[in-house]
Amino acid sequence: MEKPGKFKRALKKEEPFLFSDEKIIGLTYDLKTDYIFKENDPPDANAEFDHPSTIEVISNTLESLGYKIVRIGNVNSLLKNLDKIKKVDIIFNLSEGLIGRNRESQVPIILEMIGTPFVGSDGLTLGLTLDKLMTKKIFLSEGIPTPKFFEAKDAESLENLDHLCFPLIVKPRYEGSSKGLSLESKVDNIAELKKRVDYIITNYHQSALVEEFICGTEFTVAIIGNDSDSLEVLPIVQIKIEGNLNLGEKFYTFGHIHSDSLQYICPAEISEKLKEKIEDLALRTYRVVECRDFGRIDIRCDYNENLYVLEINPLPSLSTEDVFSVIANYLNISYAEILDKILKSAFSRYGLN
Repeated sequence: MEKPGKFKRALKKEEPFLFSDEKIIGLTYDLKTDYIFKENDPPDANAEFDHPSTIEVISNTLESLGYKIVRIGNVNSLLKNLDKIKKVDIIFNLSEGLIGRNRESQVPIILEMIGTPFVGSDGLTLGLTLDKLMTKKIFLSEGIPTPKFFEAKDAESLENLDHLCFPLIVKPRYEGSSKGLSLESKVDNIAELKKRVDYIITNYHQSALVEEFICGTEFTVAIIGNDSDSLEVLPIVQIKIEGNLNLGEKFYTFGHIHSDSLQYICPAEISEKLKEKIEDLALRTYRVVECRDFGRIDIRCDYNENLYVLEINPLPSLSTEDVFSVIANYLNISYAEILDKILKSAFSRYGLN
């Protein structure tokens, strides 16, 4: 939940590529302020992109750790500076990409092609996990519990669905940051389902993912690391909406990002048995899609303590208002230490230590 204006310094324009003997970290990212809204864009079209203050604080934090920072920007800026970018030691990739269901893969694939190390998951993992339908197919093949689902390519074909168990929730097939999710996303009958599917297809220009809605509680689990020896499951964070940990039919929407009705509770107020079940499921999910360096798994729990993975995000927000910072506060460590853990994980993977 970013709050623009918290950091006073304005984001600098792309800096000249000057190099020294110290380790050089390149930053790739997309800014909300760079996005130009098109006619008929939904209001959350730039929701995945970072606020300038987020990039400012990440850059300053990495500098405080002794690294030299080169701000690169989005994939277009990356393409314009390929020769110079080869001189950085590693890229800390925060870029969401510009268009299409493979957009998160754009920067990693280019970096892989030119042989530049980068922090975070590769293009295959990022492409698969942005497409929620493909992710869920992988979950099913690997025995990862996830809500029952189907793809809706048009509203008119939604007939004779008596086998469905309402309520259902309707999402865009390949969006992040709760894009397309509002109170109208949960539907209780065929008429509401058709209306919402039509809204998603019309406004987001993609098919809709329709899922069984899981009443209960919700958790998000952050993980840092790569191989089994270095993987670190961070303390579980529980989602609290409008003062309630027992969410029932409440769920995270795009509107919650800019309100005070959402809270992250760390550590989660749950039994040790449930904690172990959630950690185990999160770790299995992280491994199944081959996440690298860091990621976050969202899990819903029904009233019988059955767990369901909603999604995995291998490119989660590192805003100081988001989950990783909340976890750092609980662990009594600095935000800088969290970033350094992620960076050192990538260093180790590339043998750059």
